[in-house]
Amino acid sequence: MELNSSFWTLIKTKMKSRNDNNKLLDTWLDPIEYVSTTGPTERPRLVLGVPNALHQYFVIENLQDKIYTEISDTYGKPFEVEFSITGNKINSHIETSSTPEELLSGSEILQAQLARAQNIQPTQQRSSTDSLNSDLTFSTFVVGKNSEFAHAACFNVARNPGADDYNPLYIYGPVGMGKTHLLHAAGNHIREQYQQLRITYISAERFMNECISAIRRHEMDKFRQKYRENSDILLVDDVQFIARGEAVQEEFFHTVNSFIDSRKQVILASDRMPKDIHGLEDRSRTRLERGLIADITMPDLETRIAILRYKAEKFNVRLPEDVVNYIARISKRSIRELEGNLKKVKMFSELQGLPIDYELVKRILSHHETQSTISVEEIMKLVADHFKVRVLDLKSSTRAKPIVVPRQIAMYLIKKFLDKSLVDIGKSFGGKDHTTVMNALERVKNLQAADQDIAKDIEDLEQRIHNITGV
Repeated sequence: MELNSSFWTLIKTKMKSRNDNNKLLDTWLDPIEYVSTTGPTERPRLVLGVPNALHQYFVIENLQDKIYTEISDTYGKPFEVEFSITGNKINSHIETSSTPEELLSGSEILQAQLARAQNIQPTQQRSSTDSLNSDLTFSTFVVGKNSEFAHAACFNVARNPGADDYNPLYIYGPVGMGKTHLLHAAGNHIREQYQQLRITYISAERFMNECISAIRRHEMDKFRQKYRENSDILLVDDVQFIARGEAVQEEFFHTVNSFIDSRKQVILASDRMPKDIHGLEDRSRTRLERGLIADITMPDLETRIAILRYKAEKFNVRLPEDVVNYIARISKRSIRELEGNLKKVKMFSELQGLPIDYELVKRILSHHETQSTISVEEIMKLVADHFKVRVLDLKSSTRAKPIVVPRQIAMYLIKKFLDKSLVDIGKSFGGKDHTTVMNALERVKNLQAADQDIAKDIEDLEQRIHNITGV
């Protein structure tokens, strides 16, 4: 299969068949044209034409990953994509300032306006090599209770790479929590302190694609030399994708073993623990669990406020205190969401020439407050129903284990999803003091690590809450 005009037509057809919002794709995907295929045969570059800078900006921000994934699934070999401005005309409503809201979300409208106003020229080409981002360092990482252990582990590894107690180092947590930042921070610190060491940062998906390509081309010796012999530090992001193929798992297992046996450092990041990666072989899971595992979770309100203040200073944005508290309070899903909301406020303020105040920010981010919510009592009832106890029992003073564990889990879920203070949570459970709640939270964390059944119970309850809140 060649990367030509017919191939690009096939990609657009497949993307539309997977997406219900064909109106959006008609507007932004249809005008993208095949221009040429350049570069070496082992990694050809598909050049796609877009009409103007605005179209280019929108495609890179909103469709590039989808396009890249569809091409990867269809083509199955290494490739690159470049979005080149051709100047060809498209529908007038895209070229004017009256972009219809039925086609774009609020954030997309702001992005389009900003692209026009400041003539933004985004990166046109997906990088052919994974390199460290020099901006992502330990000094630019805001540490909170949610990340202090993962941060300390990464810092210790970066100071003394290859130590047995920290090899491999495995960091896990939900998307957008800062795992990638810590990988880059460790790599940057090692590069600064140990200039002779060769560092490889790569996504598991790219490792998989390169491995598959090497197998097909009978070039496994070259592949192994690249990752085992020509590198001293291995940083792998999104490890959960390794489980997609047996041959890739086999190669990944031996690559990690080779590094560890040679006392060369491996740092891995994933959105879940090794035992929760579906399809991962037992020996691979055991190898990943042999070193140090550190989790990173959503920061609490106080840490989100600290992160927001740091980001605002970095972006040179002055935020009133009530605005800081408001943005931090509604940005509960990830640090990326927190930063995204700050950027929306900054862009809108600059485009409209308006000062940032509470009323303006509330208007810009009002859609966050329209999301479904859940109450303390509803979480208690979910937990009580799951463990077949009464809500009254959760609020009681009984110390019986069948009641204590569900009560502690309910406290944990209320803290995680509602951001209540320890004192407020204690009051909800019959007037218990804050130290009782603090001990309960710590107890649940330990139970999750030690008891797979409890971990599964908590995962099921969290999923039910996600289904209710949409968060």
